[in-house]
Amino acid sequence: MILLLLGITLLTFSLTKVLPGDPVQGLVGERAQPEIIEKIRKELGTDKDIVSQYTGYLKLLLTGEMGRSLYTNRRVLDDILIKFPNTIKLAVGAMLIAIPLGISLGFLAAYKRDTHIDRFISSISIIGISVPVFWSGLLIMLFLSLKLKLFPPSGTGDIRFLIMPSLTLSLPAIATFVRVTRTSVIEIADMPFINTAKAKGLSIFKINSVHILKNVLIPLVTVIGLDFGSYLNGAVLTETIFGWDGIGRFTMEGIIKRDYPVIMGCIIIGTVVFVLINLIVDILYHYLDPRVRLYVSDR
Repeated sequence: MILLLLGITLLTFSLTKVLPGDPVQGLVGERAQPEIIEKIRKELGTDKDIVSQYTGYLKLLLTGEMGRSLYTNRRVLDDILIKFPNTIKLAVGAMLIAIPLGISLGFLAAYKRDTHIDRFISSISIIGISVPVFWSGLLIMLFLSLKLKLFPPSGTGDIRFLIMPSLTLSLPAIATFVRVTRTSVIEIADMPFINTAKAKGLSIFKINSVHILKNVLIPLVTVIGLDFGSYLNGAVLTETIFGWDGIGRFTMEGIIKRDYPVIMGCIIIGTVVFVLINLIVDILYHYLDPRVRLYVSDR
């Protein structure tokens, strides 16, 4: 994790330095005097060579700081701590919609395989994966907010503001969960231990909920972890469309303004979150898959 974070900071820092445009020039305007520009560069430390700037940034990170925004002069970490809970709400809301709906439709498609129901669900899942979020988000806003007047069109607030962006964010995840669940259920339902459970007279509900679902969760946990990690990194398009004040929108504002401390801070936080989510997924494997426990014990 430490090596990964170090690599990410090096790569991101290097890329921000080769991007076109001068953040100082954008900060003071085109008509600013050269001596004013040089003074600001000296204050920000951008007049030094790239190695000195990078080592200085690493020293700053080791103190628990991420610098200050070039435009607001606020501590980047303070802004991230304010906006990150909103992104958590959005990610949890999307998962609460996607997980039960995706798994249920996947089971239904598997048990109705090669029927019109299976083909319909599979077609809908392909559409859900293919349609870009900015398009589905605008359609949801058009019908649920502008036409039906059910929810406010944008902003950050209570659950009424949360439903539309959560629904938009959940659509690709639902489609992915449907496809993974369907494939896994079809594969597991033909295994010998399922036939043994049927021969013992176990109910269909118990077979599905205990034997099949537990095995389906093994590949699903990976997909859920990756999706949840990406949502916590900030759903940039969704938060921007609906004006949701989270990490994704904060990152987009930093990119547009070339506010490099903000960009760096959001990427570092995103990397930490993604690595921790993957660690949790690996730990869950230990409890879900007996083969992992056996491998660890043999080692």
